[in-house]
Amino acid sequence: MPGADTDIFETLKQELRRGSLILAVLALLQEERYGYTLRRALAEVGVDIDEGALYPMLRRLEAQGLLTSEWREEDKRKKRFYRLSPEGAGVLARLAVEWRAINSSLDKLL
Repeated sequence: MPGADTDIFETLKQELRRGSLILAVLALLQEERYGYTLRRALAEVGVDIDEGALYPMLRRLEAQGLLTSEWREEDKRKKRFYRLSPEGAGVLARLAVEWRAINSSLDKLL
């Protein structure tokens, strides 16, 4: 069944992307950004994410203490700016080490 193969592939692809999206978001938020500029920066490096997935992720990461946010007005519009917290910077550093180790191991297999 071609549809079943596609469904399995899409499910596995989503699982694979989920963790890497968090790593990409944390990495980009070493510099303060608001949602739109974060989405644009992710797209520029080939990481697309829907707004419907990005904003819940940002709220979850903030609730976990990995991000801080602040509402400010820019260009006459209120925007919520996000930035990595000190705890988030520590977690990002540790996740980057894990990512590189996993990537190195998988490179030997693939």
